[in-house]
Amino acid sequence: MSGILLAVFSVTVIGVLCSIMLAVASKVMAVETDDTAVRLRECLPGANCGACGFAGCDGYAAALASGAGTATNLCIPGGDPVSRQLGEILGVGFVDVIEQIAVVHCCGHSGNTGVKMEYQGVASCSAVKQLYGGRGSCSYGCLGFGDCAAVCPNGAICIEDGLARINTRLCTGCGLCARACPNGVIYTNADSITTLVTCSNLEKGAAVRKKCSNGCIGCHKCERECPDGAITVVNNLARIDYSKCGGCGRCAEVCTTKCIQLASFAGIFRTEHNDKAVDSA
Repeated sequence: MSGILLAVFSVTVIGVLCSIMLAVASKVMAVETDDTAVRLRECLPGANCGACGFAGCDGYAAALASGAGTATNLCIPGGDPVSRQLGEILGVGFVDVIEQIAVVHCCGHSGNTGVKMEYQGVASCSAVKQLYGGRGSCSYGCLGFGDCAAVCPNGAICIEDGLARINTRLCTGCGLCARACPNGVIYTNADSITTLVTCSNLEKGAAVRKKCSNGCIGCHKCERECPDGAITVVNNLARIDYSKCGGCGRCAEVCTTKCIQLASFAGIFRTEHNDKAVDSA
């Protein structure tokens, strides 16, 4: 009996000593928390998308709190509201955020293009790309298995007729989908754009025609007709310089295959701003 009591007593003493040591260590080795960084972090949306250029929201908050002069308008998903909050905490003026939206540079849905093989395997764009560049006849187009939709935190992407489609009214421009797309057909652009080349094929026109009825054939007609000199055909593909584009829509009008779209691609922040403007009017 005495042996059992001795064992219990020994374990109890060891436990108390360990508790005291841990308590002392927690005080001596404690790392002070920057209250400013904590407050800044609470303002951020938590997307951890890296669009700000830092390793997630924690990294951005730490950089802001460091006093190194990090800009407060780098959080694309947070938009102007977050930029305003960050500025108030840091005591600096408000800086406008250039809102972004994701766009798909492909129009190769099932009605425009075909398949070159039947694929039975992992339902992933990254996986199917490893097998002859994908199942579609155009190896440059959307692979259609939704890797982009899987990473979208806002449910802004769906797959219809084998093509990724983005609801820009839900898109916050985080760019996670663009990084997830193995074919690189998704880009983020300022949500003020009104024209979009929905093709990524770099082959010559005759080859493109055989694979997609809406593919860019590099005919240069849009380039010649653009009054702003905003379009050039590079490697058989029309490309728009949005810093020059006036949004006249002439390129969409003359496009032979109608791969250039003219529309409003306004994202969630611009849409909310317009709705408020209408309500106040």
